[in-house]
Amino acid sequence: MNYTQLSKEELQQALDEQNKVLAEIKKRKISLDISRGKPCSEQLDITMAMLDMLNSSTQFPKPDYRNYGIVEGIPELRALFAKVLGVEKDETIVCGNSSLQLMYDTIQRNMQFGVCGGKPWNDGKIKFICPVPGYDRHFAICNHFGIEMINVPMTPAGPNMDLVETLVAADESIKGIWCIPKYQNPTGYTFSDETVERLAKMNTAAKDFRIFWDNAYCVHDLYEQGDKLANIMAVAKEAGTADRIYEFASTSKITFAGAGVAVIAASRNNIADILSHMKFQTIGFNKVWQYAHYLYLQSPEHIAEIMAKQAAVIRPKFEKFEEVFSEEFGEDSGIAQWTKPRGGYFISLDVMGGCAREVGRLCKSAGLTITTVGDTFPYGVDDRDTNIRIAPTYASEEDFAQALQVLVCCIKVACFTKLLEQKA
Repeated sequence: MNYTQLSKEELQQALDEQNKVLAEIKKRKISLDISRGKPCSEQLDITMAMLDMLNSSTQFPKPDYRNYGIVEGIPELRALFAKVLGVEKDETIVCGNSSLQLMYDTIQRNMQFGVCGGKPWNDGKIKFICPVPGYDRHFAICNHFGIEMINVPMTPAGPNMDLVETLVAADESIKGIWCIPKYQNPTGYTFSDETVERLAKMNTAAKDFRIFWDNAYCVHDLYEQGDKLANIMAVAKEAGTADRIYEFASTSKITFAGAGVAVIAASRNNIADILSHMKFQTIGFNKVWQYAHYLYLQSPEHIAEIMAKQAAVIRPKFEKFEEVFSEEFGEDSGIAQWTKPRGGYFISLDVMGGCAREVGRLCKSAGLTITTVGDTFPYGVDDRDTNIRIAPTYASEEDFAQALQVLVCCIKVACFTKLLEQKA
């Protein structure tokens, strides 16, 4: 039903019923967490075979991977990542476990040294375009460096490109845009071919403008027929804008979340620029562990087999969300709507405007931790107070189902209360 059409009396009755449900939930003193996109233990168990890839008899290639050197990463893993991302081997650098660290370091280098010998970004006020709702850790990096963030709405095809193109063409202080192009965090949307092409070809006032292409979920399909993402590096090369792209990925949700390997893919000019600074930062990353990853992952085809096993573990949780919310709210409740991703780690839930923070407060009071409301927007400010990020993966199926019962109740209490206020 459409709850906004209920009479004041009907709403009050419905609110009273949900408050009773909420009181019963609180008596159970539960403690559940669906706040972050972490793999569950069953997913991590899939990767345990990687620990058997190396032993005391392992013969490492030359130059000896147990020693210093090879800052750019071992060639075998660079070549494998290149196949996955659709670039050349010498357009990659394989590093440690965190792509987030690579993004932070890239911002840091550009702030201090500029891009490819250009003017340092910290020489004056700079801005970044931030598709919203988006990834809180991207926003935190910008906030840490004092970079002004400009909100641009996400659509099912990607960021609103009419607005993006207008902004970057007119303002030289806009130096970059954050993009999670496949199964975006938190919406689960995948950028359309048109969006990818427009990003690669758009006119930018800043000559050192960069697209931070955080391709975190490039192989994270929930179904055999996953979304298809155009290769932005290929499009940019044709357009003569290859230097515009920094692409990031990692195995954090393929192997071990705290012990994977990360990669940056970029033009040869950008790779040379990055290595010219990185050589002062490290004598080399953990090549022994990089080699273990190569022996385990083997090929894009084997990665797909691993990810199919991962999907089998987490897909039921996404489907449970769809089942419960379709039953409780349907397509036209007036108080809740949500995305239906075919991959990635998140679902974006929008509740009735002005209610999201109250939903978060009620969930906390009932023992359910959700992503802090507002974190999907720069500065933690969702002007409409509507968006909630749902992370289904970490909880067990049983706990996630229980969490959904709490979440549904809290949404109804918050929204029914708001509707009654409006009718007063």
